[in-house]
Amino acid sequence: MNTEMLTEVWQRLLADPGKSWVLFEHGTCVVLTAPEGTLAEQAAEILREFGPAHAGSSAGDFGVIDLKDAEGWVVTGHHDDVLTYVGPDEPQDRSEIAVGMLGRAKRHQDGTELHVVHVEDRRDPTIAR
Repeated sequence: MNTEMLTEVWQRLLADPGKSWVLFEHGTCVVLTAPEGTLAEQAAEILREFGPAHAGSSAGDFGVIDLKDAEGWVVTGHHDDVLTYVGPDEPQDRSEIAVGMLGRAKRHQDGTELHVVHVEDRRDPTIAR
């Protein structure tokens, strides 16, 4: 899935004008509830800690959300603000476990590579940073 399509999906899913977020190469999005400084760096720090999956620990846990506003799924993890998009054409098996495992693998890849592809800065521009 290309960056433009991923960005459009997340813009639709995260329509709250007050939420800044950062998108990583494989579809993981970090929502910044208290954005400050350089958003890409802040999101990378969160994803560095909460992105890599470790089986048998909370870092291996996931949940699957079947989307209403877009095709595909969002896979959640052990940090409420780290979400990974799985497109409808990605999993061969559309079972919840298969989608969740794919999303967790994508989150792990993003959490180890940390390649930012889009920053959505929705902070109030009139407030000094």
